[in-house]
Amino acid sequence: MLRGGRYEHTQRGTLLIGAVSAVIFLILATAYLFGIEWIAIIVLGIMVFLLAIMSTLTASVGDDTLTIRFGPVGLIRKTWPISGIVSATTVTNQWIYGWGIRWTPHGRLYNISGSHAVEVLMFSGEKFRIGTDEPEALRTAIETARIGIKNP
Repeated sequence: MLRGGRYEHTQRGTLLIGAVSAVIFLILATAYLFGIEWIAIIVLGIMVFLLAIMSTLTASVGDDTLTIRFGPVGLIRKTWPISGIVSATTVTNQWIYGWGIRWTPHGRLYNISGSHAVEVLMFSGEKFRIGTDEPEALRTAIETARIGIKNP
């Protein structure tokens, strides 16, 4: 949502959340029925950590920066200066590109769910894609911020 020159939207990785939650449920049910094993505790910890760092993707556009952060914890994050952006274009990723942080023929992909994204081209020549369920709104926010930098 664009508010006063700022945009922030969080997309949930529903499939990831469901799959990891199912694994957590199975581990807890197995531990209840058959007793706790140390390997189950380790896997349970990994699953909870995965939910904490990769269950959502938040894209934010401010006056000066484009920022993404994964998960409610925000341990994985990346920021780019708006002044370094040449263009932003809505694109559709091929299913083979997957989810998470990936290298693709179009540069790095930051994606949590779905195939829609915004491809950003930097003055440095770097290209990357940010997955989103609001591609047009994110593109518009980036372009609006770019215009604001050019015409203060």
